[in-house]
Amino acid sequence: MVEDAERRGFPGINTSVPNLARMTDYLLGGKDNFAADRLFAKRLLAIAPEINTMAHDVRDFVGRVVRFLAGEGITQFVNVASWLPTQRNTHEIAQEVVPDARVVYVDDDPVVLAHARALLARDEHTGVVKGSILRPAELLESPEMRRFIDFDRPVGMLIPTRLMYTPDSHEPYKAVAQVRDRLAPGSFLAMGHTAYDSRPELVAPMVELFRQMLPDTDELPRTVEQVRRFFAGTELVEPGVVYIRKWRPDHVENTTEAQRVWIVGGVGRVR
Repeated sequence: MVEDAERRGFPGINTSVPNLARMTDYLLGGKDNFAADRLFAKRLLAIAPEINTMAHDVRDFVGRVVRFLAGEGITQFVNVASWLPTQRNTHEIAQEVVPDARVVYVDDDPVVLAHARALLARDEHTGVVKGSILRPAELLESPEMRRFIDFDRPVGMLIPTRLMYTPDSHEPYKAVAQVRDRLAPGSFLAMGHTAYDSRPELVAPMVELFRQMLPDTDELPRTVEQVRRFFAGTELVEPGVVYIRKWRPDHVENTTEAQRVWIVGGVGRVR
């Protein structure tokens, strides 16, 4: 029950402040969240009720991407800003296709790290690394990362939603380019990101709300074209950067439904 999380708490964690990972956990039906997270999520839903659907659609998109990459011969994956463990995690999907696939989850949120380490303690092919996409050299050279991932071989680098909370002043384009340049040829860079092209009326209320949680919130709303810039230097896999429901869907969705989930995503092959 959700109340269990309230009672349990985490040493050193301020549960009175909303947290992106725990908020997403709530939207996905999880129980590792607190009153502040639920309140913030409900305020988001009051602005855009489809956000609940979007949380589930991101998880489904990541699953399709992982299956695609495994089918392309990728046997090692790095999932950046993985949020709290849920059902159908990256390592579970990858290992269904490639039983000995190696997967590293990366986050800098202590709650996420604690949960992930507890869940994956007995999986010899899966690791958890404290780090951030914004500190690429530190991340890629981490001894724990190197214990699982051989960057001289192709890697599937997944950044599901982290960048949509990262303002330009933190230089996310530069950080992604540095990661891309360290990946071996044949690697893939995959990501999802909100794009406000189809919902411009949401920019003002979303910025106002997120200003309570994140710095430099005014810089966060990006267009599809701005998201596409993250894939510079890669060869986009068909169908390119599209609304995530249209990225190699398991079931056909019409265009209107796809745009209602205003998150775009894509996969770029590193040459």
